[in-house]
Amino acid sequence: MGISFHCEHCGKKIEAPDTAGGKWGKCPACHNKVYVPANNPPDDELRLAPIDTEEERRRKKMAAEVDYLREEILKEKDIPEEGVVPKNNSPAPKPGDLSDAELTTFIISYLRQMADGELDLAEQTAEAILPNGQNAIRLLERIALSEIPEPELADIPQQVLSGLIKGLRSRIR
Repeated sequence: MGISFHCEHCGKKIEAPDTAGGKWGKCPACHNKVYVPANNPPDDELRLAPIDTEEERRRKKMAAEVDYLREEILKEKDIPEEGVVPKNNSPAPKPGDLSDAELTTFIISYLRQMADGELDLAEQTAEAILPNGQNAIRLLERIALSEIPEPELADIPQQVLSGLIKGLRSRIR
C-alpha cells in the first residue's frame, strides 16, 4: 500500500514503500534527511477520553472559591481600583491634610498609573501628593524599602518601580 507523509523541511508529499516505515531516508525534493513514519492506517482516529464530570465540577468549585477569596483579600486591604484616583467631594486637600493611609493610596495610584502609561491621570494624582512634602517622602521610602511590594505594584519590575519612586521623590523636593 505504501506510506504517505510530508517532508518536515520543505513540506513536499512523499510516498515511500511499506518496508521504509520506521527508518530514515532522503526527501527527493530537498534532499534533507527525513524520518519515514511507521505505516498507520489513514482512518486511525485520535480517541479522546470521556469528560470526567466530577473533576469538572471540582475545578469549577475551586475556581469559584479562589475568586471569592481574592475578593475577600482585596476588601481587607482596601485597595483602590486600578487607574482610579481616590476622590472625595471636598475641595482639593491642603498641604498636610491627607492621612498616611490616604497619601499612601495616592502614591500607589500614582506609581501604578505611571507604570501603565496613564500620564495625564498620574499628573492629576501627583498634584494631590506634592503638597504633602516630607510626609510623602517618608511614605515613598517605606514603599521603596519594603521587601514585599504592595499588591498593586507587585507586577512592576523592581528597577522600574525604583525609578518611578526616585522620580516622584525628586518632584517633591
